[in-house]
Amino acid sequence: MGILRLVARIMGRISTFRSYQFVLLLAAALAVVAFYYFGSEKQNFSSTTKRIKQTQASHNTNRNDADLTVDTRLSHTAGSEEQGGEGQDVGGEESEGFRSKKVDSEAADQRYHALMMFTKVDKSRSLQDKFRVAMLSMVKHGHFLEGEVLVLHFVSDQASQELGERMLQEFLLDATFKYEVLFHDVVALTQKLFPIVEAMQKHFSAGSGAYYSDAIFFLSVAMHHIMPERLMRIVQLDLDLKYRTNIRDLFQEFDRFPPGAVIGITREMQPVYRHTFWQYRKENPQTRVGEPPPDGLPGFNSGVMLLDLGAMRASALYNQLLKPSNVAKLADQYRFRGHLGDQDFFTMIGMEHPELFYSLACGWNRQLCTWWRDHGYGDVFQLYYRCDGPVYIYHGNCNSPIPDD
Repeated sequence: MGILRLVARIMGRISTFRSYQFVLLLAAALAVVAFYYFGSEKQNFSSTTKRIKQTQASHNTNRNDADLTVDTRLSHTAGSEEQGGEGQDVGGEESEGFRSKKVDSEAADQRYHALMMFTKVDKSRSLQDKFRVAMLSMVKHGHFLEGEVLVLHFVSDQASQELGERMLQEFLLDATFKYEVLFHDVVALTQKLFPIVEAMQKHFSAGSGAYYSDAIFFLSVAMHHIMPERLMRIVQLDLDLKYRTNIRDLFQEFDRFPPGAVIGITREMQPVYRHTFWQYRKENPQTRVGEPPPDGLPGFNSGVMLLDLGAMRASALYNQLLKPSNVAKLADQYRFRGHLGDQDFFTMIGMEHPELFYSLACGWNRQLCTWWRDHGYGDVFQLYYRCDGPVYIYHGNCNSPIPDD
């Protein structure tokens, strides 16, 4: 009532002023009413922004995944904005977090986790273009069942995260499936990784010695130590991919792992390791190391990887191989010095312990790079590059163009 008396008092004096003064006073009166009304409801722009941030923060509390250092979570299910509840990971363990639309009415969702490195994307138009191709093709072909959620993890710096959030608003607009988006701070992850992988960096990094910043390129090697134990399976994917089939089908490959396998990965489709193992091959002329398929051991390509985190944690053999002394022993045995991070590590231990790996069909990571064909290996290149069967995912490695659909 106090507000109404104030307005009446102001309006009562209108007749003593000229018309332009009337307009000014009317505007002032309306401003007073708006101030009291909206102020009492606390719905101005700043408070609304704060409320959104607080809502996001509330979803990040009470989680047993501090190692993930999650900064932002976005969710979606076509036709609703509801969030809440808990869910099931693909491995059968419970997982909490931002939920998709109408999820709060469901007992549990099955969650499919996929992770991509997303650093320095804000500084590279090329990476932005590759990300566009990857996400639009994933959305185009992606189909999940009712009660399933695709969880997209991005390891990112702050500037790239801000750009990625904007880009994903567009790229995921036509998604017909429920999804969640989680960004992880690359600095925090690197801090956790460095003590685990420091010793192996000098064997598999481009520079000399173990650089702190290189640790993130070994994330997949120690993913089972970084992710919370409830997360049992995750797929790690490069940005320069183009999907030609439903990504859900890739997760079904986990069920084909033989006993003892911890990682699903495709072979390298260039003679990279024929070259890298040159000294070992010279000393062991009958070796299969570096030889092309089907009988050789051409090494692996890490563009598409299925990481069975539960199996990685349970494998005494795999965890023994992470120890610095064993890394150094194998590197010396194979006269190995690489520059491709986790890919080199997996290739080297795969030469000694192929039982740790499930060989994905080449169509799941159809690499397009032909660099080695023009650098001394043209005579044997096709033996490595050939890939029979359907192509499910194109990999435009070394900036190779990806065919149009």
